[in-house]
Amino acid sequence: MKTIWLASALMLALSAIQAAHAAQPDDDPDKVARWLDFKSGTFKDRAIDPHGDAVIKLDAPARAADAAVVPIAIKAQFPQTNAHYIRKLYLFIDENPEPYAGSFEFTPESGLASIETRVRVEDYTFMRVIAETNDGHLYSAIRFVKASGGCSAPADKDEDAAEHAAGQVRLQAEGQAVTGKPELAQLMVRHPNRTGMAMNQVTRNYASAYFIRKVTITYADKPVMTANVNFSISENPNFRFYFVPNGSAELKARIEDTKNKQFEGAVAISAQPAAQTSAMK
Repeated sequence: MKTIWLASALMLALSAIQAAHAAQPDDDPDKVARWLDFKSGTFKDRAIDPHGDAVIKLDAPARAADAAVVPIAIKAQFPQTNAHYIRKLYLFIDENPEPYAGSFEFTPESGLASIETRVRVEDYTFMRVIAETNDGHLYSAIRFVKASGGCSAPADKDEDAAEHAAGQVRLQAEGQAVTGKPELAQLMVRHPNRTGMAMNQVTRNYASAYFIRKVTITYADKPVMTANVNFSISENPNFRFYFVPNGSAELKARIEDTKNKQFEGAVAISAQPAAQTSAMK
């Protein structure tokens, strides 16, 4: 009984220490050391506008129901045009083992530089998106998320079976495609997206990291969205994005993972003229 009591006391003490060191909502997001290192190395002395709501918004839960599957939505506030568009989005999760979760590149053919996906969160953290427009300006959106253990949660699935099933791809448009109008699409990829930090509760071993590192989306063979990501993206990655349909063409996805395996998916898109769509209503 005494041993059990001591073990419980130690666990409570450890939890208290971890809580004391966790980021807090009232901390200054501009003084996080990891962010400052990344900012200096990536953006040098370029100014980042902290009031970027007219350009980009980040939606994330204040407290996540599941730290391994945290839904986020990065929403562009204006459409993509040849004259003015968002070229790239950078996603940074301060307290993750690898804070830089990746980037998303867009073109005018994207229609909207918005992306929805699911991420892992290891500890209470600031999550931030930096939008870079085609004129070189930078804008930020920041949210604080309460979640813990998303990157190191115990692995309870058959690792070999999960790896064998990897690569199933589903790509679909989510509405009636209209010529010239940004259309929402979804890419779902079956993949374990292992972090390398999760212990198998049966073998007590750590499976090696294995995750999707690049996603390339094209429409009519023109680039729409390119994602360079890491294990911060949740298991079975899911991305929702936009493209601009025009007549009949194929929307294609090409996925590459850390074992240099490649997977592909495609869907035929037949866009209706805007005038015809209006007449049908």
